[in-house]
Amino acid sequence: MINIPTDLLPLDGRFGCGPSKVRPEAVAALAAVGTDYLGTSHRQARVQFEVSALRNGIAELFALPDGYEVLLGNGGTTAFWDAATFGLIDHCSQHLRFGEFSSKFADAAAAAPFLGQPSNIVAEPGTHPLPVADASVDAYCLTHNETSTGVAMPLHRPAGAEGLVLVDATSAAGGLRFDPHEVDVYYFAPQKCLSSDGGLWLAAVSPAAIERIERIAASDRWVPASLDLGIALDNSRKDQTYNTPALATIFLANQQVDWINQHGGLEWAARRCDESAEAIYGWAEASSYATPFVALTEQRSHVVATIDLDADLVDANVVSKVLRANGVLDTESYRKLGRNQVRVALFPSIDPADVEALTACIDHVVAALA
Repeated sequence: MINIPTDLLPLDGRFGCGPSKVRPEAVAALAAVGTDYLGTSHRQARVQFEVSALRNGIAELFALPDGYEVLLGNGGTTAFWDAATFGLIDHCSQHLRFGEFSSKFADAAAAAPFLGQPSNIVAEPGTHPLPVADASVDAYCLTHNETSTGVAMPLHRPAGAEGLVLVDATSAAGGLRFDPHEVDVYYFAPQKCLSSDGGLWLAAVSPAAIERIERIAASDRWVPASLDLGIALDNSRKDQTYNTPALATIFLANQQVDWINQHGGLEWAARRCDESAEAIYGWAEASSYATPFVALTEQRSHVVATIDLDADLVDANVVSKVLRANGVLDTESYRKLGRNQVRVALFPSIDPADVEALTACIDHVVAALA
């Protein structure tokens, strides 16, 4: 076995892209409320206060314009794709497909018998396309950060477009900058930048999107109650969910949002991610065996880094196994991408100094394997 010297190891070896590192301080805070919060009714004041704090904290974090609301519901982003298929697309959607997760919403919309076939704009993994105004489209479906490939894209309404802009921000929310005026629904799950667990979706929703949710909910379109965004809107306004949520998930997400807001908000968190990105991409560009997978600098994600390793010199899976044996976790590549690479989360909870330490550990392992 290859042992990495202790002085090279990061202080915290968690680099997973989801579930992500949860700060020890947040875990301690959860333990401290174990007798008056956990195991209590989600329709009573104690839990509703926590939900209200989370909704208000997200509104502050994103500097949401007047009229925007924060919704939440159970099931995570995968459930939200189904909910949006039922409750946010009128007739036809446009989808930017440039990786595993940006394609899943498109597949859900394509399978819906009450919608027209979606328009798909496809780019190769490692790049991203841009939306194009289309008079037949009433929902433009973007992905702020493609978790599978480490590609991030800017968020802008297509020039001349009249439809809603729906953005999957699952691995971006809380770590990447964006202008909320450019989007109508910015939805995400809290197990990435918000350092919580999965099973919950959250969405910052514009007045135009609220109007559509209410109109579709009042129509004759059949929607399962658990996926009905009209029901989710009504319950969110009461600071609760339609069915019982995981209280720990809400609490941990609230701890993270509050931590970021106390330190300076989204700009502070984004700068922290910038530092981590500079550390890992700078290392890869200077390396003799590592190369950033995303060729264009402006498309490289600052919350998820994908780094190709020279297959003639080293097996990335072996590198990740050695790292894991030394307590450095979850650097494996995304399984379906099938590349000889490491994938590293750069979320706000991860100290940029630990990212620097990770690069030194990889160098040590590769040298030992050689």
